[in-house]
Formats: sequence, structure tokens, C-alpha cells
Amino acid sequence: MNEVSEVKDVAGTAPVVLTQAMEYCAQKMRLDSPQAVIDRLRAGNGQACEYCHYSVAKQVAESLGALDDNIKATYVYDYDATPEDLCFGEAGRALPIHLLVWAERKTAALKVLAETWDRALAQGYAEMIGGRQPAHLLDVQMVDDADVEKRLGHGALLFSVHHRPVQVWRR
Repeated sequence: MNEVSEVKDVAGTAPVVLTQAMEYCAQKMRLDSPQAVIDRLRAGNGQACEYCHYSVAKQVAESLGALDDNIKATYVYDYDATPEDLCFGEAGRALPIHLLVWAERKTAALKVLAETWDRALAQGYAEMIGGRQPAHLLDVQMVDDADVEKRLGHGALLFSVHHRPVQVWRR
């Protein structure tokens, strides 16, 4: 698949990913509808944010893995938020969603693909939830085999005792 068609696929898939995340959250929280999830997200409900973010992370990871054979695994991890990062008020979970992508090697194509997902999801999220568009919905950090082996940078997270990321996809 070439880069242009991948970008078009991501732009068209982002609303589907967000809709599925709302449905997943509604099921997990035993809510009547995705609209009830949206209402909770607007109110800054942390549990709703966590379920939606997990679903988005898992779906994006699956897409990245399908589009790039270089990816070994993808993880989601928590990050200490600053006040300006908060989702919808102080009760909400922080944006962006932090993904750690372990690839055999870091490539420009993978970077572009991650940035494309970020833009498409940020736009779709703003349209679905209402309000201003977040600058970023995804924070994708990439590590390669050398980073993991030497425990460099974000590669060290995979061995963290206190902040170990949660695997959402692997090859």
C-alpha cells in the first residue's frame, strides 16, 4: 500500500474508530447509548475517558500493525498530566493518549502514519464531542530494538517497575 492511500484510509477510518470506542465504553459502563458516553466525556468522567482511550489505542495499534510489518508491539502508558493537558476539566483523563510503538527500526513512513492518525482522530474527536479541537489526540513514541535492548529513552519503559506500559497489540 502506498503512503497516499494509507493517509486516505486513516482519515476515513478515524470516525469509525471513535464510534467503536464510544460503543465499547457504553458496553463497559453499562450505558444505554454512545451518546451517554459523550455526555460523560463532556462532564470529564475519568472512567469514560479511560475506556474510550483504551479502545482508541487498541484500534490504532491494530491498524499500525496491519499497515507496517516492521512493528513488533504497541503499548499504552500513563503520563503525568499538566493542567493544560486535561481532557475536559480537572475530573477528566489527560490527553493525548500515549502510545509506545516498538518497531524493528524507526522509519519516516511510520512517523507520518502516526501523525496522520493523530490529526484525523483529533479532528473527529472534536466533531463528536463538541468544543475546540485538541492539538493532539495521540502521542506516539517509537522505539527500535536497540532502544529496548539498551533500555534507552522510551525503550526503558518496557522494563519499568512503576510505570510499565500495557500491551494493546503485538505481532
